[in-house]
Amino acid sequence: MATHSSLRRTALAVAALAAIAYPLVTGSSGSFLTIVWAKALPVLGIILLLQAGQVSFGHAMFFAVGAYTIGFIGRAMAGGDLALLLPAAALASLLAGLVIGVFVVRYRYIFFGMLNLAFSMVLFSMLDKFIHITGGSDGLRIARPAVLGAAMERSDYETVLYYVSLAILALALYGGARFLDSPLGHALKAIKSNETRVEYLGISARLVLLVAYVASAVLAGVGGALVGAVQGIATPDYAYWVRSGEFVFVAILGGTGHVAGALAGAFVYEFIRSAAAAYVGDTWQMTLGIVLLAVILFAPRGIVGMAAELWGRITSASARHGAASPEAAPDAASARDARPLRIVGGGR
Repeated sequence: MATHSSLRRTALAVAALAAIAYPLVTGSSGSFLTIVWAKALPVLGIILLLQAGQVSFGHAMFFAVGAYTIGFIGRAMAGGDLALLLPAAALASLLAGLVIGVFVVRYRYIFFGMLNLAFSMVLFSMLDKFIHITGGSDGLRIARPAVLGAAMERSDYETVLYYVSLAILALALYGGARFLDSPLGHALKAIKSNETRVEYLGISARLVLLVAYVASAVLAGVGGALVGAVQGIATPDYAYWVRSGEFVFVAILGGTGHVAGALAGAFVYEFIRSAAAAYVGDTWQMTLGIVLLAVILFAPRGIVGMAAELWGRITSASARHGAASPEAAPDAASARDARPLRIVGGGR
């Protein structure tokens, strides 16, 4: 167990160093990976809700709230500053998540998912129709903000966004793991198995789910703000139901049993989409569908679950090999010789 833990820490350290060194070694601003880091945030929010057995088909609305928040503030402040825009997006998403969450946490399962979808489509319609405010279907242009008061060229700005997105994702993954391992996180999981018992213990299931819902809304909002900052535009499609379905898709692809599934799923999804769009054109959706079917049929626990299962098999095989090695034979013989003799029969 100690060896397994040390190997896992080593793998995490290597992955973190590789991510940090990537722009320095390649000379690239890493826009692709910045999108991956940013989109992993709303997927992590979906994974939090899935711990309670609830699926949201409307979390794209918070993604759009974050993107449009930095767009509106940037338009009012001649671009603004990234250090101001990201907290503002998080705050706006928190407030939106709190207001909507008060209503949706009263429902479960399909009603929970459909109510989220309804709110999301209302926001999509508003963003699409209020042309003079939101820009309509053309979207809202997001000017390049300053970074701590310093104006930057495009390449330097994208590099900063890369590291900011990476740092936020690392904190979110760590915080998500700690949250799920906390008493509140265990109560969230208990809602899925037996909500009635949770209530009997004196814990408000609605309050627990509301906390997770607001946290997921903040993650989605910050992710949307980062994607908007990278792409330089926010469109109504950010709130469309297809975007919400994409987040659920990525969560299933990566694996809902661990927070790392958000990162694994986002990376594989964006890689397949980019490669498929480059080589098979308009059929990239079909390619993604085939991949999802394969994951559901052959790796229902997702990429992370499949990797954990393979690692478990490798360590088990290594342990059996060690037990069957020739060095173990003398120990077995010594143990046999050390057993006390038992005298059978005999008289006085």
